Amino acid sequence: MASNPWQGHDFATMLAVLAAGAAALLSLSGYLCSRLTREARRQYTTFRLGRDLSLLAAAAALAVYLWGCLHLLFLTDQELVHRCEQQKPAGTPALVGLRGDFVPLRVLCETSNGHDYSIVIPSYINPTVALFLLLALICTLASVVLHHKQRTTTRQKGRPVEPHRHNP
Repeated sequence: MASNPWQGHDFATMLAVLAAGAAALLSLSGYLCSRLTREARRQYTTFRLGRDLSLLAAAAALAVYLWGCLHLLFLTDQELVHRCEQQKPAGTPALVGLRGDFVPLRVLCETSNGHDYSIVIPSYINPTVALFLLLALICTLASVVLHHKQRTTTRQKGRPVEPHRHNP
């Protein structure tokens, strides 16, 4: 069965991505706000700070991604085809298709010579998401290394290691 070459993002899938993303973003925001209490700040260690910075970067990446999704929410495939025609670069041959991808978030107008060009999604969305995710990864790795180093140093000094406590 051949798929429709003029197909953007599925509305139901986009709605599900937005709903799940919004719920995750609200949860992350709530957790991060809870880390701003006086008691939570007193218990901060470099490990916890790295973890929370990592979560903050992940939340920022999610927020930017959702912002990009909102650009697509109410556009029909016909409107996207019209925008493909409007934004077609000079000298571009006939359009033969349209496709929407979620990762990276984009809408591509496909031409008969095999080239394509992106429309609708602002050009800063995907690089910003990638940058925030890279920052989240770096913070996570730094946090793990610092936590491991702290536990190793404590064991070498002969002190018992405290079991990890989960604070709500």
